[in-house]
This record gives sequence, C-alpha cells and structure tokens, in this order.
Amino acid sequence: MATLSFIKAHGTENDFVVVVDTDDELEQRGVLTRDLVAALCDRHAGIGADGFLRVVRTESGWFMDYRNADGSIAELCGNGIRVFVHVLAALGLEGRTDFNVDTRAGVKHVTVHEVSPSRAVIEVDMGRVEVTGVSTARMGEFSFAGLGIEVGNPHLACVIPGMTPEQLADLHFTPPVFDTTFFPDGVNVEILTEMHEGEATMRVWERGVGETRSCGTGTVAAARAALADAGVENGTVTVHVPGGAVTVQITDGSATMTGPSVIVARGEVQLTSVAGSAPGIGPGTS
Repeated sequence: MATLSFIKAHGTENDFVVVVDTDDELEQRGVLTRDLVAALCDRHAGIGADGFLRVVRTESGWFMDYRNADGSIAELCGNGIRVFVHVLAALGLEGRTDFNVDTRAGVKHVTVHEVSPSRAVIEVDMGRVEVTGVSTARMGEFSFAGLGIEVGNPHLACVIPGMTPEQLADLHFTPPVFDTTFFPDGVNVEILTEMHEGEATMRVWERGVGETRSCGTGTVAAARAALADAGVENGTVTVHVPGGAVTVQITDGSATMTGPSVIVARGEVQLTSVAGSAPGIGPGTS
C-alpha cells in the first residue's frame, strides 16, 4: 500500500483526515499504527488535522474509529461524528437520514438535516451527560475550578465569572495542569463565559491535541456547565467557539448537538513520504 485515499473535512473548524476503510483492511493488515496517524495529522509534514476518522462497515451498520492527532485512540469526537455522517452521505454509502453510528463511547443516533457534497447540518444524540464532581486546573498563573463532566470522554468545563468573550479570546492558553487522580486518563479542558440569553463562548484544550478551534463533546460539557452555573437543569445553549457555533440541548441529563460539517478536499497521500517505516508501507507493497 503505497498511497492512501483521504478526505479532509471539518466541523466548526475542528478538522480531520478521514479514511474510508469499509472492510477494515488497514487494521487487519497492521498498517494503521499510532505513528502513521500522527504523521498524517502533522501540519508541517503530513496532511494536517486535529484528528483522524476511519469509516468501517459493521454487521449492524457503521463504526467510527476516532484517533487524536498524536495517534492515541479516543472514545468519541462530537465534531468528528458529524463529519463522519456527512462523508457517508456525500459518498452515497448511507442513504438514510436517521440511523445509528457505533463508537467506543457507545451507539449514537444521528439525524441528517441538510446535506450536499460539500456541506451538511447534522444532529447527534450524545446520550447521557454525567457530572462527576468538582475539580481544579491551572494554565500558567491562571487557576480555575470547574465541573468534571463525562460525555463518553472526560472533560473539565470551567465557567469563569465575569469573563467576557473578548477577555477569553485574549487568555494565554498553555497545557493545563490538572488533578491526575480525578482524571487518570487525561482530560479535555473547556474555559467558558457565563451563559447570557442562551449563549456562551468557549475555548478548549484537547488531550492529545492541544488547543483546537472547536470540540464537539466539549461544547456539550460546556453547555451542561453553563446551565448548572445558571441554576438550570434543562435548556438549549448556543456555544460559540473560535471555529463557529453549535446548538446543544440538555433534557433530563441527556444531550443532543446540532452543527455543521464541511468537506474541503479529497486526495491521495504518498505513505512513504509521511511514514516510510510503518508496517506494510514501502516499495513493492500494494
């Protein structure tokens, strides 16, 4: 296998390298290594992305294999699942507008509201959103507290009283120092403003990636924290991120997330150029 076909897409500018591998050949042949995924996501020597999505067909439907930019395996990606569904529809692999996608965080029901070859609007039933407690973290000299929230993956969502969107934009983001006993598998950290008229603004530091323009599960965690901060259990929050906005509805502890997906390019990558030492890659392989 000297080349690999790919799609480049993003959900609110959280971008992904997408590979259609319906028969699970990459995994079975040992090609899909952590080093290869990291090389493909490298913004200087690879295609460049916040994460990697692989489309796999299963007996029951579809499985979304999601990996972070450093090649580590992750449970779920909210923006990624919208892109995943968009790719299925754009390539004609799935004609239904309501169906399930299997992830490492369980089965997620999706609804396609709008779709074209380049753009789509997808709703995802994100399931239960569990508050796991209160914890703290630090970025440089900036210390803050927030809610530990489980959205199929771990989050620390921190509402900062009095912070404006402009002050949030100016905040110097660094790798967060957090309580590893509370978050033994690492954590995604969201810093957000208080909710005002159903809207909040958020920035996020994703584990295994760094700061990204958006994080789908992070917007769900942020919405849950914003509602809790306002003393409200249920509600709809428009969460603004550097890459756009998504709408999150929380009802009795469960969430749906609705937002865009954009396919920007399709192509082939020379695997020997990005990871020539990866298994199954090199001259003479096919």
